[in-house]
Amino acid sequence: MNNRKIFKEALGLLPGGVNSPVRAFKAVGGEPIVLTKGKGYRVWDADGKEYIDFLASWGPLILGHAHPKVVKALRQELEQGISFGLTNPHEVRLARLVVEMVPSVEMVRFVNSGTEATMSAVRLARGITGRKLVLKFDDCYHGHYDSLLVSAGSGVATFGIPGTPGIPEDIAGLTLVVPYNDEEALEEAFKKHGEDIACAIVEPVAGNMGVVIPKKSFLSKLRELTRAHGALLIFDEVITGFRLSKGGAQELFSVEPDITCLGKILGGGMPVGAYGGRKELMERAAPEGEVYQAGTLSGNPLAMVCGAETLRTLRDTEPYDELEQKMEKLAEGVSSILKDKGLPFRINRIASMMTVFFTEKEVVDFSSAKTSDTELFSRFFKTLLGKGVLIPPSQFEAWFISTAHDEDALEEALSRIQDAVGSL
Repeated sequence: MNNRKIFKEALGLLPGGVNSPVRAFKAVGGEPIVLTKGKGYRVWDADGKEYIDFLASWGPLILGHAHPKVVKALRQELEQGISFGLTNPHEVRLARLVVEMVPSVEMVRFVNSGTEATMSAVRLARGITGRKLVLKFDDCYHGHYDSLLVSAGSGVATFGIPGTPGIPEDIAGLTLVVPYNDEEALEEAFKKHGEDIACAIVEPVAGNMGVVIPKKSFLSKLRELTRAHGALLIFDEVITGFRLSKGGAQELFSVEPDITCLGKILGGGMPVGAYGGRKELMERAAPEGEVYQAGTLSGNPLAMVCGAETLRTLRDTEPYDELEQKMEKLAEGVSSILKDKGLPFRINRIASMMTVFFTEKEVVDFSSAKTSDTELFSRFFKTLLGKGVLIPPSQFEAWFISTAHDEDALEEALSRIQDAVGSL
């Protein structure tokens, strides 16, 4: 079976042939590839073609594909059992690592996805405060939970409108949407609605409008306003957790939220999510408290083992300076190639993640991100794919570096990107 045959069969069995919309390549056009193998910094598709991978399963694979320690731990656990439905010791082991590494977390609850984590965190915040409204930021993505899958115009705070059919307006109307990095609009939202806001949720570094870095005082202002108005602050660190630093964005920017949502790297590639915070907040979750949340496969031993091995490796090796240097080299190389070609672009980079925006404007929020030439990005993506370089099939996503990307990998990738851009 090859890419085309597999995807053709998938179209008759799965909506759009996929189990997550972006995999269908609708934003870039062309036929999707089907991946069958990954090792280190490389992946292979069903046609046998090899790619240098900067997708990294959308971020979780910070150690690269099939890391030997992770694979060994998973094999050992498979012999013991796949699922128990009751507490297993690996849950405690991973929880201990999370509490040790993430500054604001004293207690944690594991779930099965980032969406479950944010959904549960919002419910907990509403249960604790007794308030209804949730404040989020324009095009910060927090999973497909109804209250968070809303959008709004830029410039001023406004009540959310449904981001997709299937979300009742009454539910979307409980969400306030503010432009990212806009402190004036943020202050106005709290001035008007502060007594009714249960929580504010934010990607401390946006990764789902492409990489957008917070302005110097943005996160501290958000922390100040939530505290002053009795609202809880939720950091969605599903992408940034354990990637920007050992303790995530909150450690890097020295701003501690009340509740942290985690995923991706937390599971080392296995399906997992978590929300955690101070003990007095987390004890309000059932069965200790009154805010109910549950999950049959939460704390699955395979996911816990994979996550624990990944986090322990990150804790013991602290590869973050090295990862940042690699990403800097990649970004500077891509920048030089695009400049020589005379293309309009901006590169936003932090730690081991970056986005190439095809625009002449500085990208500081979703409004400026939307000035990108998506048709040019589509051609860029397809030419890179043709040369064996895999990046996210969307202008508004992040590239990722792993510890498996060595100097040879970066040199080879830049050579392929040079060839690709030359043919644009």
